[in-house]
Amino acid sequence: MSSLDLITERSDPAVQRIIDVTKHSRAVVKTVLIEDIEPLLQSIRAGVGFIEIYGLDTVTLPDELLDLCARRDIPVRLLAAPVANQVFKTEKKPKVFGLARVPKPTRLADLSATTGDLILLDGVKIVGNIGAIVRTSFALGASGIVLVDSDLGTIADRRLIRASRGYVFSLPIVLASRDEALTYVQDNGVRPVVFEAGGELTVGDLDGMDERLVLMFGSERTGPSGEFAHTAATSVSIPMNPAAESLNVSVSAGIALNARARRNLGR
Repeated sequence: MSSLDLITERSDPAVQRIIDVTKHSRAVVKTVLIEDIEPLLQSIRAGVGFIEIYGLDTVTLPDELLDLCARRDIPVRLLAAPVANQVFKTEKKPKVFGLARVPKPTRLADLSATTGDLILLDGVKIVGNIGAIVRTSFALGASGIVLVDSDLGTIADRRLIRASRGYVFSLPIVLASRDEALTYVQDNGVRPVVFEAGGELTVGDLDGMDERLVLMFGSERTGPSGEFAHTAATSVSIPMNPAAESLNVSVSAGIALNARARRNLGR
């Protein structure tokens, strides 16, 4: 730690780079701030290109992070607390963070080169739910996620990076229009399965399907749109206490992916 360069002046060019990245009004997002140890580690392992990583001078950076940065030739510097106060002002001040280049967006066509099931979220807008589904999808072998009507402008959204603990860069995630997603589902040989109350099958039946599926979920309030429901070859429900109104969408996705783990993880 003692050998790390310490930024003590507001005039250091790195300070302006950090300020620019934290501006909420940026029209084009080419760089993003990634904060906290686990998201940083996971993003680096996923191959995200980092410009620099910073830690407050009051924080001890873990050896795991320092070693990984050294292997990937990522510069690490310390930021004096008074300078950090000027940079973040009223915003919550991250103790450890990095500036990274936003990866090239994934296209729907790129998903055809993958083999695991796909997750399609239609109208799911709560970023915490999307982030939880990203983590679960990666852990249980899904090969990609399609987001329709999510209100996200980029997957490199700081809220989504935090909610996914950095796993948002570890599997393909596509922001698509409803028409684009419908066309992809209809034309690419994946069996669409929609989750809704009163489905033809229960989630336990998914374990016996050896083909590739696209598992479609909507918001807890409305479910998937009619277009996706009509496209689905199969509807599936999750058995639950009839006194409960619904399951959180991230919980539903986790239950479905657990039922598909034998195929998606090759076990």
